[in-house]
Amino acid sequence: MRVISINSRCIFLGALILGLAISTGTNAGGGYFMPGTGPVAWQTAGAVTAVAEDAFAGASNPAKLTAAGNRMDISLVLLNPNRKVKRTGASGSGEVYNFSSRSANSLFLIPEFAYSRQVSDTLAIGLTSYANGGLNIELHDTTGVPGTNGNPNACGTRPGNFILGCSEAGYDLSQFIVAPTVAWKFAPGHSIGISPLLTLQAFKAFGFQAFAPGSRYPNHVSNNGYDYAFGAGVRVGWYGEIKPWLSLGAAYSSKIYMQDFDKYKGLFVDGSFDVPANYSIGAAFKFDDKWMVALDVQHIEFRGVRALSNSVRATQLDPVANPLGSSSGSGFGWQRNQTNYKIGVTYRATPRLTLRAGYAYGKRAHDNDLDSVSFGVMAANPVDAASMGFTWKTARGNELHLSYAHQSGRNYGGPSALFPGARESVQPYVNSLNVAWSRKL
Repeated sequence: MRVISINSRCIFLGALILGLAISTGTNAGGGYFMPGTGPVAWQTAGAVTAVAEDAFAGASNPAKLTAAGNRMDISLVLLNPNRKVKRTGASGSGEVYNFSSRSANSLFLIPEFAYSRQVSDTLAIGLTSYANGGLNIELHDTTGVPGTNGNPNACGTRPGNFILGCSEAGYDLSQFIVAPTVAWKFAPGHSIGISPLLTLQAFKAFGFQAFAPGSRYPNHVSNNGYDYAFGAGVRVGWYGEIKPWLSLGAAYSSKIYMQDFDKYKGLFVDGSFDVPANYSIGAAFKFDDKWMVALDVQHIEFRGVRALSNSVRATQLDPVANPLGSSSGSGFGWQRNQTNYKIGVTYRATPRLTLRAGYAYGKRAHDNDLDSVSFGVMAANPVDAASMGFTWKTARGNELHLSYAHQSGRNYGGPSALFPGARESVQPYVNSLNVAWSRKL
């Protein structure tokens, strides 16, 4: 048996930084959320705040439901996230931790549904159900050397995984939202709308044993199976058809306040994982009967959620005052809000065929210092997304949609906080395929 001698405080710091980070770098688009919801948004990289061409208003701008008509949209998204983490350059007793690991989970199916009904000339109601985003990673590789884990009390002499726990390391977080929607046209061409956001989260973590010694609740950190939490927020919006060639939109989504994860209250700040508030503004320009260009700006308030914004080093610097799981404990270190810029282009090639494409970009929410780099390496969310697709109207009035999107985190690396002189990197990208069916009712 080979035992690696590393200072326990450094082991905890490294496990905390790498583990918290590794759990988020999976399939969020636009930095945190999915790049879009519904077939039109998937085709245009989410540039839909001022575009009312399907019933998914509850996921973007509730007010535009008055322009959606009577319709139903059923959508299925196939996600293929690819994440490979790697450590190089650790020397001496840490050399055994120089290895790479690719996530085992690479395919996810996400259903989406939307319905809209025009009650009168001025009132519309609808329902949208969608996945807000999914965070998932599962790393099976270990050092292969007995006694290299960071918590022998829990792991015995088993080999350490990439975050210094034992056995496979990973995390699964799913967010599902149901958004009933009401929109009112209060003046010609102008509407307001509201959507309560009723949210369910499911979460589990495994291989995080190295976190337990620094936690406020050491038995509520890892390997406790799935836990569930409910939450609620609200989205409000305005939609204006200013000119025949110009429509504008604006929407605000409050923070979604979630219940605590009791089984994992020793892992998250305050035991919960709220969804950050965000808002967007958009404009759609119709140049003629064939071309339309949509522009969106979205702002995400990461700093308003302590689980996201608390410093990664908070617990390491003062584990007594700031234990993991407390209000002041370590978080993801996203200490800057994020602004995403989106453009979508629509071309109506024939009365039946519509072609669309889009692009989105958002700067990372953390700086490139030592702390954030180690975090960012493991949580390199996609910073840009490109998409393209089409809609085909059948002779019977159905609409068939197909699109492809590619999200890139751009290969990202930096200095290790655990092993001086070492570097850690990640190669993240996500391929998405959206297939949808719509019908006007």
